[in-house]
Amino acid sequence: MPSAAALPRGTFSDEAARYFFRGEPVNLVYHKMIADVFKSTVNGRTDWSVIPIENTIDGSVSLHTDWLVHEVELPIRAEWVFPAIQNLVGRADELAAEGGAGWDPARIVKVISHPVAMAQCYEFLRSRIPHAELETLSSTAEAIRTVGENPGRGWAAIGTKTAAADNGLDVLEEAVTDHDNNYTRFLLVGHRAYESETATRHKTSVLITLPEDYPGALHQVLAAFSWRRINLSRIESRPTKKKLGSYYFWIDIDMSLDTVLLPAAIAEIEAIGCQVRILGSYPSFPFEG
Repeated sequence: MPSAAALPRGTFSDEAARYFFRGEPVNLVYHKMIADVFKSTVNGRTDWSVIPIENTIDGSVSLHTDWLVHEVELPIRAEWVFPAIQNLVGRADELAAEGGAGWDPARIVKVISHPVAMAQCYEFLRSRIPHAELETLSSTAEAIRTVGENPGRGWAAIGTKTAAADNGLDVLEEAVTDHDNNYTRFLLVGHRAYESETATRHKTSVLITLPEDYPGALHQVLAAFSWRRINLSRIESRPTKKKLGSYYFWIDIDMSLDTVLLPAAIAEIEAIGCQVRILGSYPSFPFEG
């Protein structure tokens, strides 16, 4: 049975992986740190890694992008989008309002979560629980587990329904994110190919490093795509980490590499002295809730 490494059980990476592999016999292997997720696949212990790479609210996950570029060479095999719906989790009986009508904000002393999840719920926390101490941990799953291990202290967490159920806690309030369109884009990376007959959209991701002695090189790169009417869904610059002012460009292209136009565009870009690394050509799946 194929296997995929993901961040801890009960996180959005876990829920997104379960959604993506639904109906398929895949063993999910959980790790606490993203470095261990990558290394699990690099060292052959798992076939793929599940990597959150971009969020509607927070943008690109720079740490994960840098791992794919600088630390490992794992081809992108697929991508999908999953909603990141945060929930306020705790013990309903411990935090109940007088008369039992829901939870009482005054009873919450501390709220724990991952820093990104906390930021996504800033307005909710500010307006509903402004007095509560805020504490961040490495994952939403760890935050919920910490609340579960500390009864009677007035603690709550922000995270998933899955983690709440796993730790015997209650969802005090659903969907506490500040924006309804909070979606996360995930990548499936690994040396094993991913086959799908259902994908209607394919993408290619490339890494382009410009020559230092070619003024206007970025314009030439974009022109190679533009005049062929090739759509770019994302372009991001990141430091090469070699010297100050040196950048590479991660470009997502709405086209499979198995075409005539895209290889020709890449050849034109290489002809002006750019270095081009193919990160993957893969099926892309929208969320179907």
